[in-house]
Amino acid sequence: MRALEDLRVAPLLVKKPLEMRNMDSFILPGVGNFGDCARLLVKDGWFDALIEEVGGGRKSLLGVCLGMQMLASSSMEGAEHGATESIAGLGLIPGRVERLSSLGCKLRVPHIGWNEVSCRPGADAEGGGLFDGIPDLTDFYFVHSYAFVPDDPFDMLATTDYGVPITAAVRRGRVWGTQFHPEKSSRAGFRLLRNFIHCASC
Repeated sequence: MRALEDLRVAPLLVKKPLEMRNMDSFILPGVGNFGDCARLLVKDGWFDALIEEVGGGRKSLLGVCLGMQMLASSSMEGAEHGATESIAGLGLIPGRVERLSSLGCKLRVPHIGWNEVSCRPGADAEGGGLFDGIPDLTDFYFVHSYAFVPDDPFDMLATTDYGVPITAAVRRGRVWGTQFHPEKSSRAGFRLLRNFIHCASC
C-alpha cells in the first residue's frame, strides 16, 4: 500500500468480500503457504468473490508472489502429508504450482534475491503492457520455493533463470501475476505497478 501511495494512488484495504463490488481493480498480495491461504480465502468468502469480480474479464487483478500462485488451478503446497490430491486455486489462469526442486532446480531453495526477468517476445504488447518502459533482463526481487507452471505457454508473460527457467510473470486477459515482489524491486518495480494501474484503467 505504501508503494501505491508513493505513486500517488489512494489504495483501499478491502476488509469484506462484499466491498469488492465497489472497486474497479485489485492487487492480491501473498506471503506464506498456498494451502493455508486457500483455506482462508474459502472460509472467509474471498474465493468466490474474487472469481465473481474478476472472472470473465470484468475487473483487473494483479497477483503478487503467493498471490500470483493463487491464480493457478492447483498446488501441492500445504496438502496433507502423503496426500495425492492437490489444493484448488482460483483457476483464473489455468496451471499448477510446483516445488522448484521438482522442476529440476538444483540451486538453494527458497529462491531469495535479485534475478533478471525476460519478457516473452510480443507477449506484453497489448494495452501498454505490464513491462512497458522496463528494459528486458531488468532485475526484480524474488522470495519463493514454489513456481507457477501455466497450462498454456502463451499465458507466460516473462521468465527468470534460477538453474531452470521459472515463470516470473503471467497474464490472461485482465488478470496478471508476478512471482517477484514489485514493491521491493526499486524503480523497476514501481514502474511495473504504475503500468498495472494504467492497464487496469484501459
